[in-house]
Amino acid sequence: MDSEKEQIIENAVKEILTAIGEDPERTGLLETPKRVAKMYQEIFSGLMTPAFDDYKLFDSKNEDDMVLVKNIQFYSMCEHHLLPFYGKVHLAYVPAGGKVIGLSKIPRLVDYCSKRPSVQEDLTVMIAEKLAANIPNQGIAIAIEAEHMCMTIRGAKTPHSLTKTYHYTGIFKEDRDWKQDFLQALK
Repeated sequence: MDSEKEQIIENAVKEILTAIGEDPERTGLLETPKRVAKMYQEIFSGLMTPAFDDYKLFDSKNEDDMVLVKNIQFYSMCEHHLLPFYGKVHLAYVPAGGKVIGLSKIPRLVDYCSKRPSVQEDLTVMIAEKLAANIPNQGIAIAIEAEHMCMTIRGAKTPHSLTKTYHYTGIFKEDRDWKQDFLQALK
């Protein structure tokens, strides 16, 4: 993020502080606008980073078995309230073409996709689509379970409620047994 955009954010934060009845010149708030601008640079980095292209593939004999990476921690921002939602992504795919993706690339893809304002439903689909477009596969299954601060600290005020979303492609969508295997592996 360039310094001009940081300054725009800092000024906007000062205006928000004033609008809620605070004094942005108060000692405890003097550096808050700058800290918020730096935080936005980090938590919205998916918007500022060039397209994710870290899809290192390796040769493999696995073409008929599921590869599952569970409990990938993520943090994102609700596009409706600009409040965090966070939780775990579980991702499975069935390789094709004698290639598998490097396992560390999967959490990096999740991180890249989650660093933008979104809704959980769209984040679930985005991860699957980006993976499907860049690795040979017979199908992809994504499950996300997350807690939303917009439901926890405001509105419904339901702490510890989890929202679960799913997205399936290929054999996970077409074959009930593959989908069941994925869901069973999550237990």
